[in-house]
Amino acid sequence: MMAAAPPAPLPASAPAAFNPRVVLGMLLFGAIAFVATLYLIGAGETSRGENDGGGHAASRGLTGYAALADLLEGEGHDVALSRSQGAHDDESLLILTPPHGADGEEIAALIEKRRYIGPTLLVLPKWYAIEVPDWAPVDTGEGWVVLAGTGKPAWIAQFEGRYVTEVQTGALDGGHGFDWEWGARRGAMPDRENVQTITNATMIPLVTASNGHILAGYYDDGGYYPVLDEAAGLAPADAEDLDADRWNLMVVADPDLLDNYAMADRERAQLAHELVDVAMEGQDLPIVFDLTLNGLGRSRNLLTLAFAPPFVAATLCLLIAMAVVAWRAFRRFGPPHAEARAIAFGKGRLVANSAAFTLRTRRLHLLTGPYAEAARHRIAAALHLRRSDDETLDRAIARRVPGAPPFATLAAALREAEKPHEILRAARALKSLERKLVR
Repeated sequence: MMAAAPPAPLPASAPAAFNPRVVLGMLLFGAIAFVATLYLIGAGETSRGENDGGGHAASRGLTGYAALADLLEGEGHDVALSRSQGAHDDESLLILTPPHGADGEEIAALIEKRRYIGPTLLVLPKWYAIEVPDWAPVDTGEGWVVLAGTGKPAWIAQFEGRYVTEVQTGALDGGHGFDWEWGARRGAMPDRENVQTITNATMIPLVTASNGHILAGYYDDGGYYPVLDEAAGLAPADAEDLDADRWNLMVVADPDLLDNYAMADRERAQLAHELVDVAMEGQDLPIVFDLTLNGLGRSRNLLTLAFAPPFVAATLCLLIAMAVVAWRAFRRFGPPHAEARAIAFGKGRLVANSAAFTLRTRRLHLLTGPYAEAARHRIAAALHLRRSDDETLDRAIARRVPGAPPFATLAAALREAEKPHEILRAARALKSLERKLVR
């Protein structure tokens, strides 16, 4: 009887389908791009830049305030551009530059909340500006704008009754030889045909226009402001009758006193710097330009925190662990092998598969009869016998190998065997007799 064939040898190593270096490069590029995407999303850098020509401190157009921020920082002040509402609670000079479409109720609530936190400087919008279109026949830079007219802010109506009440925009007469005045200092406006002033408010003026209206001033709201009173040319007030803990609210009616348009003139630049200094009431406070009212606010999220201390250390450890796992997966544990066929070619493999199937189904007793008959025909052919019955075979075997067991006895023992070890023992005995006769 034929035993089960030994297991097939492992197939030879197959050639790599792709260059390992190319695959590694693709994986590294994809990982770096993924991490960079997460960082940019967390940092809010997926949209256009902040230099969009708007009226805020990140804009370098005519209506922006980037030049003022640079000037103050160059003079040694601690200047920051805030994209978070959390900065509203810091003890600092908060400079608000809301656009025309801002919410007046929100601005008023913010100012009211800060009265005992820090001073606030509110700059009213005036210009309507649009970015220079690409098709314009001029050489422009990023954030450049075209001035498209003026108008008082729409949220003034919501602001009335608490702070600013009446604002008007118009031309200044030229009879005085100056456009603005602060004590002994005088100067010109960038566009004297479009000057915005406050005409009616409970406000102490600092800078006035040639028509007597207020260009910049602070509110007379019961607070004790000795520095501002001195700048306004007033006699010192009695601190006992005033609230010494309240911070001032300064309002600049015309943004052309502080914006990039104003910084083109040395006198106006010095005026802007002094207004900021006076608004701090003699204190060395940080200066914060708010960007949230201009739609550039950004809240902290999980992605932002992942790349900010102290969580950036855990993020780096996670990235290193991912890199190690990816490297181990890329290198694997040995070369790749070609997949072997489930059923190999050839008669030997077919016989081996059939034998393995018989072993798995525990049907060895079904092989005893066919195996005995196959041995009978092989022995008869080896002895050149015409007949292969038991009697003829036994006589021929006795003549050829005296003392050998009869074929009929061995075949009967094989047919009667039931257990696997009995079947194998009887099959080996019959095979041993066949080898003696074939030799």
